[in-house]
Amino acid sequence: MSSLSSSSLPKVIFVLGGPGAGKGTQCLKIVENFGYVHLSAGELLRAERQRPGSKVGEQIEDHIRKGSIVPVEITCTLLENAMKESDKDTFLIDGFPRNKDNLDGWNRQMGEKAHVKGVLFFECAEDVCVNRCLERGKQSGRSDDNEDTLKKRIATYNESTLPIIQYFDQMKMVKRIDASKTEQKVYEEVEAALKEIS
Repeated sequence: MSSLSSSSLPKVIFVLGGPGAGKGTQCLKIVENFGYVHLSAGELLRAERQRPGSKVGEQIEDHIRKGSIVPVEITCTLLENAMKESDKDTFLIDGFPRNKDNLDGWNRQMGEKAHVKGVLFFECAEDVCVNRCLERGKQSGRSDDNEDTLKKRIATYNESTLPIIQYFDQMKMVKRIDASKTEQKVYEEVEAALKEIS
């Protein structure tokens, strides 16, 4: 057992919600106003994919093309490295854990290295999420912002991520955010939720 008390461990808030629910946008505002470090599991994976000659990057690319979830050990290692490289001790982890395997992997690899304080859950209707992603895809050039991949991503999310929300819900750790509102209204809910968590 680690001799560190939970108060001296890095503090983590998981940020979950469907593709296009506005997690990234809201995380930027939280960073600005609360000083958290924003770690997006997806962005860390994308950055690794683009690293020349990265074997891990090739594995990630293969999973993303198939619309399947990257092995949890890869994601946890990328998250852990990013946390170590930061000089902060409060983190928003966006888009993770996405399924039971992710959660189990996190508990195995990071359970004694970080203290999870709560979950921000961005709830948003599927059609709103799809439209937002398609709009984003026009600007971002992200290969996964197209209708076919989105359908797969949403199906995976409904099947795998919603049970994670239920798990944390039973522990009274989830703050639900109505992500279909305007950016400012959503942020007001986020701010109130964060004050309760911290």
